[in-house]
Amino acid sequence: MDTYHAETSVLGSILLEGPLFKELKIDEKYFNYGEHRKIFLAMKQADKEERKIDLVIVTMTLGDKISGIGGVAYLTKLAESVPSTAAFKHYEQILIEAYQLHQAKIAVNQFLQDPSAKSMDHLLQDLTVCRDTSIAKEEKSTYDNLMEISKELLKAEPETLGYLTSLSAFDKLTGGLQQGDLIILAARPSVGKTAFALNLAAGHCKNGGTSLVFSLEMRTKQLLKRMISAEGEINASKWRDIPNRFATEDYEKAMRAIGEMTNWKLEIFDRKQSLAEIRAGIRKQIHEHPKGNQLVIIDYLQLIAPAISRRDRRDLEIGEVTRELKLLALELKIPIVLLSQLSRGVDARQDKRPLMSDLRESGNIEQDADVISFLYRDDYYDKRSEQKNEIEVIIAKQRNGPTGTVRMEFLKEYGVVREERVGVTGLMG
Repeated sequence: MDTYHAETSVLGSILLEGPLFKELKIDEKYFNYGEHRKIFLAMKQADKEERKIDLVIVTMTLGDKISGIGGVAYLTKLAESVPSTAAFKHYEQILIEAYQLHQAKIAVNQFLQDPSAKSMDHLLQDLTVCRDTSIAKEEKSTYDNLMEISKELLKAEPETLGYLTSLSAFDKLTGGLQQGDLIILAARPSVGKTAFALNLAAGHCKNGGTSLVFSLEMRTKQLLKRMISAEGEINASKWRDIPNRFATEDYEKAMRAIGEMTNWKLEIFDRKQSLAEIRAGIRKQIHEHPKGNQLVIIDYLQLIAPAISRRDRRDLEIGEVTRELKLLALELKIPIVLLSQLSRGVDARQDKRPLMSDLRESGNIEQDADVISFLYRDDYYDKRSEQKNEIEVIIAKQRNGPTGTVRMEFLKEYGVVREERVGVTGLMG
């Protein structure tokens, strides 16, 4: 890719997702083309004024200068030229390397105009500076990584690498929710995946973390009522007729739960439906609270609108979503729990415990996910089951850990998952 296309890709990505501007490690001097430099400076001005960076704001900031860059049509073309922002860092790196080479050529030409031992020293110094402008030099050396591992070995106590969920058996099997991981949580409708995910969010908040919940199916108030029911152990069906069904005890439990939840770092988003909107929302939260220990939960995969619609190839759309969410988890160093529906095929088998093949459009999901977990309840299929109020969390894939099954108690009327009846079975390394 030449520098012109790299510049248009960087600017187009920012027009699509304004929060990306705060992630830039370059400034206007990295842009060779005058019109692109003007657009960048307009973005910089909007950011300085703490305004949202988008097509309208950049147009307003440019003012009369917009005619010199090709008008609104050129800005629109920039935004439309980038189908996805997943390769944003790649575009930026191209500009960094191009700038390095340009500065190196200038240093060499200056030396050739007056070659001497002294100017050679200056040349070597200039080339060293050019090399070190590779701001993307974030990769640690093998030596640095080995030193970190040796320090970990010498620690007296074991360290949990991931975020704890307050479900100790689940945490023991997974090591917690790992930063950079894409975690799939899949089940048939009404088995309890939203309730389980909300328990994860609540547990993370209780441990001092920040939970970001993106709901594409339910509104914020609905989810908060479910969380209040779980926290206060209030029958969730009572919310349908509060005056007639809430007892005095329920009011007291609800108010206590609300009081506790006001101390949580919990954000619920129910208006973001597309992949681009979800990505932008996550980036914004990370930028505003860089030390927030964010856990992201998205409910659910099949409702996310991809950047590019491929109506004839739904598997490719799903693949795009899971791939970009995995890249985002790695880039921002956060765990992303992505809920997913299972196909009806599971219901036709005698043993209805989910398998990897039951994931809708399973090939791409299986490839991109670090952890794939399924939820199973025997009493969902058999009302006379002896395993009443029991939910199985089946870890079918774990890239860096064992697979196995965790059994917990699930009180459906409250939406509570807890470990009064707990066990771990089927561990495989």
